[in-house]
Amino acid sequence: MDTKFKERVNAFLAQKNIAFAGYSSEGAEVANHLYDKFEKNGYNVYAVNLKADEVKNVTCYPDLKSIPEKIDAVMISTPPKGTLEVVKQCVELGIKHVWIHKSIGEGSYNKEAVQLAENNDIEIIPMACPMMFLKPDAFHACFKWILNIRGKLKIKEEQKN
Repeated sequence: MDTKFKERVNAFLAQKNIAFAGYSSEGAEVANHLYDKFEKNGYNVYAVNLKADEVKNVTCYPDLKSIPEKIDAVMISTPPKGTLEVVKQCVELGIKHVWIHKSIGEGSYNKEAVQLAENNDIEIIPMACPMMFLKPDAFHACFKWILNIRGKLKIKEEQKN
């Protein structure tokens, strides 16, 4: 794991008000699990869902601008085409910590969104999953170990893709 990646993970996890873009009305999506994990660990969490005002007693906002609190960080678990729009909102709102979920496959990764974030001094994490770093279960701890051994937890290497 390179230093830049580790620093960005630590900075992201140090934030308190975190929005989860891609919170799903289906209930079993990545953003929903991340929302729950962060909430259980004492974070102030906000769900972003374009189509629903509420999902299973969780208030949802249509975009980052609609959240009534100042957001410190954003976790993106949208389809890749939605990632760019979320990063544009982060630029507009001055949000400096963004994590794009990506594990097996492309996840929410969008190269243009990563470039936009980097060009606007956003500390972007363009891969991996916070579940590997926030009190990980056995699966996520093993997955982190495998990615680290394979050299996949590096910011610069990811951006070359």
